Amino acid sequence: MIDGDVITKADAAQRYSVTERSIQRDIDDLRSFFSERTAQEGVAREIVYDRAKKGYLLRQSSAKSLSNGEALTVCKILLESRSLRKDEMIPILDKVINSCVSYSNRPQVDVLISNEKFYYIEPRHGQSLVNRLWDVGVAVRDQRMMLIEYQKLKKQEVVSRLVKPVGLMFSEFYFYMTAFIERLDVGEEDKDTLYPAIYRIDRIKGYRVLDEHFSVPYKDRFQEGEFRKRVQFMYGGKLRTVRFQYSGLSIEAVLDRLPTAKVLEEKDGIYTVEAEVFGDGIDMWIKSQGATIEILG
Repeated sequence: MIDGDVITKADAAQRYSVTERSIQRDIDDLRSFFSERTAQEGVAREIVYDRAKKGYLLRQSSAKSLSNGEALTVCKILLESRSLRKDEMIPILDKVINSCVSYSNRPQVDVLISNEKFYYIEPRHGQSLVNRLWDVGVAVRDQRMMLIEYQKLKKQEVVSRLVKPVGLMFSEFYFYMTAFIERLDVGEEDKDTLYPAIYRIDRIKGYRVLDEHFSVPYKDRFQEGEFRKRVQFMYGGKLRTVRFQYSGLSIEAVLDRLPTAKVLEEKDGIYTVEAEVFGDGIDMWIKSQGATIEILG
């Protein structure tokens, strides 16, 4: 059966000197066993009856559902993100478990996250985001202009922006839209439009997705993955190259924080590192490292 052979109950009963009813019980037990293994391994195996061949065979395929470990991993990441209101987060968690975990294994996964679900702390902004995220995502996909009313972090001032949305990202509790500014408020100070601006989705107080489309040449298209590697704390700005010496305990933590970082030299536990970054967020991170980092340029 493992090699794709077909087994009939009559042949199996004769071979092992048992009744066909015993063979049927064995098949049922194997089906239960494979169902449990699918939840643990994420690989689907099932015994099916082939009418044309008049026998049973073992079919293997990639599982459509998540394994227990995969489902638990996704739920833990969602809970730790604290990115959504509770009334949006909990239904998503329940749907992940109910849709992606086999019925018999759902209680096992649910018990491991039940305490965190009960004590879940939602973000302080209190904004409903799921539908808003989809609207922004569609605008990015269709390359449609957006008119937004955005509340700045400083002075809580609300400004108007006509933008070209090019990316949707998540970082440390918040979702962000990256967009190129097309037009500012009248009289507002000019901004550098060569690099994308970053807008926190929950601070967008009003928006309209316009019928007007914009185009981005393929060679100039915005790549979220490449941008994400170069931005810290979602502070936008010009592209920079920083070089510093690191004398802390874990160079791995530095390289994970700065995906574009390269170790140029290591001597007596002191690393010379260079990284390409956008904006001023890198300065905040460097200050947080205290005496373990010395700026070289």
